[in-house]
Amino acid sequence: MSRRLDRGSEAEVPARPGPEQPSATLPFYVARDCHLCERARGELGALAAELGVEVDEIDITGVPELERRYREWIPVIEVEGDRVSVYRVEDAALRHKLGRG
Repeated sequence: MSRRLDRGSEAEVPARPGPEQPSATLPFYVARDCHLCERARGELGALAAELGVEVDEIDITGVPELERRYREWIPVIEVEGDRVSVYRVEDAALRHKLGRG
């Protein structure tokens, strides 16, 4: 299951066209009942708002392929298909990969 977090909000929102569109969308892999995911969700929400990026939260729970790929690393944040953060939000690594720090 996937849901878009609009710069820190946990509400599902439709994609917005035009100049308001975020410059990047970060896949954020989480699992149900994951305390590290909860902590990372808050940190990433604040950082996404600051950097003007969108977060695509993907729950791996019960999805065999995603469980195999991400379970031991969650939460995982990717930028352009590369894992940038595992276990926690790596602020400096995200900024560097996005060209903003």
